[in-house]
Amino acid sequence: MAQIDTPSSAPDLAKGVPLASVPASGVLAGHVDGSPVLLVRMGDGLHAVSGLCTHYGAPLADGLVVDDEIRCPWHHACFSLRTGAALRAPAFAALATWRVEIIGETVFVRTRETATRPSPPRAPHNQPGRIVIIGGGAAGFAAAERLRELGYSGTLSMLSADASAPYDRPNLSKDYLAGTAPEDWIPLRGPKFYADRQIDLRLGCDVTAIDIGARQVLTGSGERLAYDVLLIATGAEPRQLPVRGFDRPNVFMLRSLADARAIVEASKGAASVALVGAGFIGMEAAAALRTRGLQVQVVAPEDVPMERVLGREVGSFITGLHQEKGVVFHLRSVAKDFDGKLLTLGDGTRVAADLLIVGVGVAPRTEFAATAGLAVQDGILVDPYLQTSVAGHFAAGDVARYPYGADLIRVEHWVHAQRQGQAAAANMLGAGQAFTDVPYFWTHHYGLDLRYTGSANGWDEVRIDGTLSKQDFTARYFRAGTLVAAASVGRDLENLSIEATLQR
Repeated sequence: MAQIDTPSSAPDLAKGVPLASVPASGVLAGHVDGSPVLLVRMGDGLHAVSGLCTHYGAPLADGLVVDDEIRCPWHHACFSLRTGAALRAPAFAALATWRVEIIGETVFVRTRETATRPSPPRAPHNQPGRIVIIGGGAAGFAAAERLRELGYSGTLSMLSADASAPYDRPNLSKDYLAGTAPEDWIPLRGPKFYADRQIDLRLGCDVTAIDIGARQVLTGSGERLAYDVLLIATGAEPRQLPVRGFDRPNVFMLRSLADARAIVEASKGAASVALVGAGFIGMEAAAALRTRGLQVQVVAPEDVPMERVLGREVGSFITGLHQEKGVVFHLRSVAKDFDGKLLTLGDGTRVAADLLIVGVGVAPRTEFAATAGLAVQDGILVDPYLQTSVAGHFAAGDVARYPYGADLIRVEHWVHAQRQGQAAAANMLGAGQAFTDVPYFWTHHYGLDLRYTGSANGWDEVRIDGTLSKQDFTARYFRAGTLVAAASVGRDLENLSIEATLQR
């Protein structure tokens, strides 16, 4: 594991650099015609790849090298330094590569190599003839993409209840809701992607049952779709609150692209918004709507928002950012009634709200899995290979509860769902590889990004290194003296290093 050599003035690699300047480990960061390029020494020679992550354009020179991989500092995507291939989500597109030439003791990075979609590997032996994926979110999309990448040539159908093709869900509560991300940023891929890869993407397709014996999926339209191997990636759905008035047309939840569009439209004529719930999505939505100029008030039952995950100090720090921006909090409070303009709390306080957003957590969508006879326990139970209690039936993403160390956990993180989808794809083709990735997520508030790696279920101690007020710290979470997770602000490389340590 090596940090990256990032000189203060990046060299023009096209003009050549001394061979001796390319480190034995790590990479040399430079540029070619103004484009960031990384030059790396591998066992089979020198290689050059793009210096920008294909996910959100993060500078990979600020990332971490582990063996022959480079990991993105922002969202922990992983690439091959030898081929540029995107190895792990959230990036799916490969890095560009350049031709490298050595003349004497000088290295030149020449022309950019033509980007062509690589031929898929030879199709696996005894591959299933028909694979069906239920769900068009993070895990479902990642699985479909990886199946074709691995050479799967059989019939591949993705059944999504959503009206929109797979999209960038984390952005919905961040830039998209704030109005700073255009609509064309949101789809993960355009229609040509699915057509070229012969992925039968069916939108607005509700699955009503799984017939395990017949190996068929039943849809709301009455169709029976046969499969040899099935992946359930149905995700989770927002929890409902039985509060009077929460069925009004100006009450919203934020889970889908349609939800986000509806909130954006409603906010155009609004002056105030109340959010019930102070989790990560709700707090991000509060920041986004403050950016739009709305008066924002947050109602939550806890003493400190996000304390259960981040601890009191870090939770208070995030809350303080919002208070500085004018967000008003009603903590240790519950909603009792909404008349369309005023939200009444348990203590009689009335909160003005032209629109109301309810975000009190989600529940895994397990109904038809349980009815079909799959083992369920706050999620669909899977083994280390993401296979359910019935052979040939897999689950991934928010709906899957899987072994992690000595625990059984269910993780509601976008990147983790994508990586589970990729792992499930390989195992559906017989890879037999246990899923051991460390959970990771990020949250964005007023230009500040907090990055979190690990699983801190039941942590009993938090140690903070750095200064919260200076937005430069890492909080480490321990359980019985063992490091289980970390949250960082302003220390992206350190967060990557902790992820690598937890992975080992």
